[in-house]
Amino acid sequence: MICYAHLYTRLGSAAAFRRYCAPSPPPPLLFCRGKLRMTHSIACATLGLTKPAQIDPLKISFAAKEVDVVEWKGDILAVGVTEKDMGKDDNSKFQNSILKKLDAQLGGLLSEASSEEDFTGKPGQSTVIRLPGIGSKRVGLIGLGQSASRAGDFRSLGESVAAAAKAAQASNVAVVLASSDGLSDESKLTAASAVASGTVLGTFEDNRYRSESKKPVSLKSVDIIGLGTGPELEKKLKYAEHVSSAVIFGRELVNSPANVLTPAVLAEEASKVASMYSDVLSATILDIEKCKELKMGSYLGVAAASANLPHFIHLCYKPPGGSAKIKLALVGKGLTFDSGGYNIKTGPGCLIENMKYDMGGAAAVLGAAKAIGQIKPPGVEVHFIVAACENMISGTGMRPGDIITAANGKTIEVNNTDAEGRLTLADALIYACNQGVDKVIDLATLTGACVIALGPSVAGAFTPSDDLANEVMAASKVSGEKIWRMPLEESYWEMMKSGVADMVNTGGRQGGTITAALFLKQYVDEKVQWMHIDIAGPVWSEKMRSATGFGISTMVEWVLKNSC
Repeated sequence: MICYAHLYTRLGSAAAFRRYCAPSPPPPLLFCRGKLRMTHSIACATLGLTKPAQIDPLKISFAAKEVDVVEWKGDILAVGVTEKDMGKDDNSKFQNSILKKLDAQLGGLLSEASSEEDFTGKPGQSTVIRLPGIGSKRVGLIGLGQSASRAGDFRSLGESVAAAAKAAQASNVAVVLASSDGLSDESKLTAASAVASGTVLGTFEDNRYRSESKKPVSLKSVDIIGLGTGPELEKKLKYAEHVSSAVIFGRELVNSPANVLTPAVLAEEASKVASMYSDVLSATILDIEKCKELKMGSYLGVAAASANLPHFIHLCYKPPGGSAKIKLALVGKGLTFDSGGYNIKTGPGCLIENMKYDMGGAAAVLGAAKAIGQIKPPGVEVHFIVAACENMISGTGMRPGDIITAANGKTIEVNNTDAEGRLTLADALIYACNQGVDKVIDLATLTGACVIALGPSVAGAFTPSDDLANEVMAASKVSGEKIWRMPLEESYWEMMKSGVADMVNTGGRQGGTITAALFLKQYVDEKVQWMHIDIAGPVWSEKMRSATGFGISTMVEWVLKNSC
């Protein structure tokens, strides 16, 4: 045990004491396009001696087919049915053509079994029946509700298919909609892609931190029947595979505890993504000294208390051929742990034990980078930016009442150290605009107020640009992720004024999610279209006790809509 009072006296000054107690600096990093080279290897976080197990990702092959459902051979034939599809005639026989055909082949047993199970096609209902008489060993009925037309409906179908496959230890599954005639060709593409995504994500279980892994999922192949065939559909299924793998990557980042996923390890994961797709992605990681040169006082103020040094992450995507007609930026909040600082999170509902997910915005941005690196859209340059750090408590940390200065020279009176995410995003947004981008979107688990307003499933979007709002809402419709545009009420800025600095960092409880967005707006170039998306609610699923990977699918769709 060290006697700190004696040590302080022996060293002779507070500055010398801090230098003595400071953690050793990390090894210097050297960067080239797409690759991270180190003079020494980065040491993994060791607190608790926890290391995630290396688990190979599940490989599922998807194929679009036009075959007779009665003749299809495999483990489970899953039929997505609406409440209308379950309608029966006076003889208690199905009227829907596919269900009628299956029931006839099964001698009426499907109709009889669905009645006994009280299956009506409501959302969330499912029943799997083992019946002899057709090529499939089992028939599954999965409820879609009154109707099914949105991507989210079909993704839920895929998730239910995955659950049925896991329960039955099925290797081969087919999915068919009882009623697909009313879908347009574009809707059929969306439906097939969403079913594939839902199936992949539904099979995912994060077992990296278990001492004993659960029994592995045996699903190997999924045939999608009745939604068409051809190269366009195959391309859509491949796209679903890329995005799903990116969402799983994002989930794993958020699920990783703060003693494992430090800012340095997050930077290492980002660099791995760039190395994986080095033909189109490059990585730059800025250390403290470089951030000081760029005058990022707002970001470094938050990071000052932690023994884990901050790492400013910048990945850049340039399309094959290098020609880009538009430049975009995605900025993600990257607090790998948030204690609240001196305004420490305390009391019931503070969720300090869940604050590993305060880097959910960073996970969305890096997940999107992974997907974009695989898809390689033409005509668009994309910058992926994360100011990674921890918000901790120590004698070197930021205090309530301190005044810090952002990279654009604006001063901030810190009236709450637990409103730290916006401080890191301020310098990240300035940096993004300095890359010469046309549009920037930031994603952040920023405010509890947004969760109170919109609940756990819907993100809040803030932007002064109607055009950008329409782009993102269209992308979210395709992805199935729920985003609601919120007002950016300029009159609320009065709450953010300081008596001694340009602004305070929080304006109180009323309209808290709006004033947070107005704060961020101060750090965006007026010529740049900007949107802030608060993902504090949907970043985490209490039901699954796991991260969701929210935002990745929508951001990838948005980038693609801007490519040519």
